[in-house]
Amino acid sequence: MAIASPRITAECIEATEFPELSQRYRVMAVPKIVINDALQFEGAIPEKDFLGAVLRAVDGQHSAPPMNE
Repeated sequence: MAIASPRITAECIEATEFPELSQRYRVMAVPKIVINDALQFEGAIPEKDFLGAVLRAVDGQHSAPPMNE
């Protein structure tokens, strides 16, 4: 998404290389996604759920994406 829009930035951080960030964001599994320091979720999710989470974060709705089982 960051490649598609200049309004979106993304960073990939190796949790074992930056333990202070891992502790700050309570990383227990990867991938750990943090959006605007408010919305966080762990593990792989379907692309449409990820997009929905990004859109909710932009709208100020800080709820985790639905988990499809």
